[in-house]
Amino acid sequence: MSTALVSYQNINRDLNSTLKRTLEQPIVSRESEYYLANIGDIDSVDEFMADERIYRYAMKASGLEDMSYAKAFIRKVLDEGIDDKESFANSLSDKRYKDFAERFNFDRYGATATTFTRAQQGTVDSYVRQVLEEGAGEENEGVRLALYFQRKATGIENTLQLLADPALIKVAETLFSLNLSSGDVDRNAEKIAQRLDIEDLKDPEKLAKLLTRFTAMWEIVQPSSTSTSNISLLFNQSNEAGISQNLLSSIQNLKLNGN
Repeated sequence: MSTALVSYQNINRDLNSTLKRTLEQPIVSRESEYYLANIGDIDSVDEFMADERIYRYAMKASGLEDMSYAKAFIRKVLDEGIDDKESFANSLSDKRYKDFAERFNFDRYGATATTFTRAQQGTVDSYVRQVLEEGAGEENEGVRLALYFQRKATGIENTLQLLADPALIKVAETLFSLNLSSGDVDRNAEKIAQRLDIEDLKDPEKLAKLLTRFTAMWEIVQPSSTSTSNISLLFNQSNEAGISQNLLSSIQNLKLNGN
C-alpha cells in the first residue's frame, strides 16, 4: 500500500486524467450514461424519486448516498426548495441538503429543473469525483480525507464552518495536533484561527502545501500498515443541528404525497 503522500501526489499529478479513468470504469460509465440519457426527461419530484437509478445516482453525487433510504426526508427538502428562508433545507445545518435542493430546484423551475448543466453534466462530474475519493479511501484513508478537503476548501468561509464537518475536523486535528471533536466550539474555532488563515484555502499553491503536509503527517499519526480507523463513518454523519431522530422518523413516516 502506498503512503498517503505518494498516493495523493499521484492522483493530483494529472487530476483530469485520473477523473477520466474513473469515469471509464464499467459501472461508473454505465450508470453515468443512463443518468445523462434520462435526467432531462424528469419533470417533477415524483418522477425524480420514482426512478431508483436516477435518484440514487443523484444522491451519491451530492454526498448523500447514506441518506438514500430517507425518501420522505429528501422529498421535503426538494418540495420546499431554498427560496423560502424558513424552508426545510434552509433549516438544516448540513449544507449538503441546501446544495441538493439548489441542484434539483423543482420548487423554483418546475419541469425545467433538470435541464440545467448543474443537474446534468455537473451531477455526473460530482458523481465521478465521489467515486474517485471513495476508491482512494479504500487504499488509504488519509488520501480520501485530503481529496475531500481539497474539494471543499474554497467553499469554507470561516472556522466554524470547518468545525461543522467531521471529515474536515479530522484533517485539521491531524494538521495541527489538536483535539477538536469535543470541548467548546468557539474555543476550538479560535484554536484553528490561530494556526490557519482561512483565506489560504482559496490559494491553490497554499492549499497544495497544506495537504502535502497533512498527508505526510497522516502517515506519522496513522501509518498505512496499521491504520484501523473507519474514516468512512466521518462521511456518513448527518450534521443537521436541531433535527432530532424523532423528527426524522416522523418525516419518514409521512406519505410520499405529503398527506
